[in-house]
Amino acid sequence: MRFTVNRDVFSESVSFAVKLLPQRPTQPLLSGALIEAEGDQLTISSFDYEVSARTTIKAEVSEAGRALVSGRLLSEIASRLPHSDVEVSLLESRVEVRCGSATFSLPAMPAEEYPQVPRVDSVSGSVPAEEFADAIAQVSLAASKDDVTPVITGVQFEVSENSLTLTATDRYRVATRSIDWESQGAQEALTALVPSKIVTEVGKTFSNDGQVQVSIVKDGERELIAFTGASKTVTSLLIKGNYPPVGRLFPTDIDNYAVMNTAELVEAVGRVGLVLEREAALRFSFVEGTVTLEAAGTEAAQAVETVDVHLVGEEMVVSLKPQFLLDGLRSTHSEYARIAFTRTDTPGKPGPVLITSQSSKEEADEESFRYLLQPNLLLR
Repeated sequence: MRFTVNRDVFSESVSFAVKLLPQRPTQPLLSGALIEAEGDQLTISSFDYEVSARTTIKAEVSEAGRALVSGRLLSEIASRLPHSDVEVSLLESRVEVRCGSATFSLPAMPAEEYPQVPRVDSVSGSVPAEEFADAIAQVSLAASKDDVTPVITGVQFEVSENSLTLTATDRYRVATRSIDWESQGAQEALTALVPSKIVTEVGKTFSNDGQVQVSIVKDGERELIAFTGASKTVTSLLIKGNYPPVGRLFPTDIDNYAVMNTAELVEAVGRVGLVLEREAALRFSFVEGTVTLEAAGTEAAQAVETVDVHLVGEEMVVSLKPQFLLDGLRSTHSEYARIAFTRTDTPGKPGPVLITSQSSKEEADEESFRYLLQPNLLLR
């Protein structure tokens, strides 16, 4: 194997391929990046039996072949090479990387023992890349970080007609967003529960690729999802299990809500929350014209601030964890945010608050993004 390739293209491709490699692979082989050169193309891929990444770039291939080397080491080397074309060759059991005056010699692992990287030929549908990345950023932060309940560590994908809905929860909040979906297969409802880490990386990777093709495969032997944009593909096994029916938690009719400038409330929450202990909540008192934020911290530290609001319906007092609230407000991606109040069967006890975006104080946006928050557990 011997090829010459542009330094920047090579570095970016290696970085993409190894980004999802496990920190502690179960086998040394699974820490590797597989390099395959043939024709005028170079393919770099990684696979750990659960997640794979593959990209193909143009290269001047003088000798076809394949080699397996340490992925993270190759990525670090590629990112620091001088600005010159890179020549890579396989010499017996070592891979030599030459660039300008720099030369590296890396031990090659047995490529013939490397597992076959998954190939997905069918396409379920496609989504606008920028909108998809935006939806992932809004939703994935609400996924649980607790591995005790694996099903809520993922992001639920639900395809129906011309829409793809992403949903995530950690029991304290639920975030959901719907975007346009262009079906390229059978017109059927599809679901997939995807690890949130993979979803987050996919959003970052494909945000500028125009369209992202999505393939959901459930053929009995395997259950996986594939994302393809430009010359890059990421696949992931799906999380097994039934996702909780969080959709029923969202209120249908709301006549009690407050609208405020998103940035002003974000800044006020950040300031007032400075005196709080780690898990403490802020008290919000909503009356017509203003909301008062109150915090009582350690050693008698206190803070109070008011923010202008437009209130519709009754006055309301709620206590919310500041970081969860900030996540929801920032995820609206809008100048104004609406906080809607729900009731419970217990008099005087407010239910979850629903955060949505508004383009102005008076005009509500279409609720493609919804964020339901309550300090107490939503799911029992």
